[in-house]
Amino acid sequence: MNYASCYRWLITALLAACVMACTAPTLARAQDYASAAVAVSPTPSATDDDSQSGTLLTIHKRVDEVNVLFIATDKHGKFVRDLGQSDFAILDDHKPPQSIINFRRETDLPLHMGLLIDVSGSVHGRFEFEQDAAISFLQHSIRAGFDKAFIVGFNTKSQMPQDFTDNVELLSAGVHKLQDGGGTALYDAIYRACKEKFLKDRNDHPVRKAIVIVSDGEDNQSEYTRAQAIEMAQRAEVIIYAISTDDSGLILRGDKVLEQIAEATGGRAFFPFKMKDITHSFAAIEDELRSQYVVSYKPADFDADGRYRSIEISSLKKDLQVRARKGYFAPQQ
Repeated sequence: MNYASCYRWLITALLAACVMACTAPTLARAQDYASAAVAVSPTPSATDDDSQSGTLLTIHKRVDEVNVLFIATDKHGKFVRDLGQSDFAILDDHKPPQSIINFRRETDLPLHMGLLIDVSGSVHGRFEFEQDAAISFLQHSIRAGFDKAFIVGFNTKSQMPQDFTDNVELLSAGVHKLQDGGGTALYDAIYRACKEKFLKDRNDHPVRKAIVIVSDGEDNQSEYTRAQAIEMAQRAEVIIYAISTDDSGLILRGDKVLEQIAEATGGRAFFPFKMKDITHSFAAIEDELRSQYVVSYKPADFDADGRYRSIEISSLKKDLQVRARKGYFAPQQ
């Protein structure tokens, strides 16, 4: 082999090595993401949580734009649906926004919803009725070709008999597949549903993201804490509604847990005293989901630093109450 041929061979080998070195990490990351996207019950990892949530929140919207869904009610608790931007005051991190980009009523925004049903032993006596009420709710709420939902049953572990679909028959079959028994890992179910189904639910257009929990609120098996479950819901921008299955007529510890989780995310907790009232609770959630406003704004003094920022929306009209999520985590770059 002469000198020129040897030189060309060395250059070709070096270029090939560089290409392989640059490509291998990218392929590895793609494979890791693909395998992680399938999991419903990962083991807790603070490093994994931080890296994924910080990345995924920035994908399909500008990092300095915040979208907030909220509802307004009068002193009797009835929805007020004819208000305008000038009827509200907004504070982000205790400061008025730099600018309001958009304000409108959102009655027809696509709904992406998770139905989380407690299948632990504590709900055995009323489990069948809850299943029927949940199916009726899905039939009234999910519009084919527009909305979608998934079903999760949880006791000690979470099981997902039906992934995201707009097919109500498949969702109903998923609810019927659930079987009760075992302990309760409520916080794990919330955390994993928010992380695995909503953080990775990427959309090119605005959608409403909601979770409806049917449970007594008692948790005795979770690896994650209540605070971690709430934080993941806030990172995923999910509104949580809760229907208590406690029919004792008393306000128990689990009821307070459900109320705290719902309020922190801009949702609401319901406490039906009779089994038939569960149907009314589902109907109230359905009505609320069709009675929301949405505001999009640019925060003042915004940094993509991953920090928690509070949201306060209040009505400038007398005797009106506003319910919205309490805050959000800024994307991290």
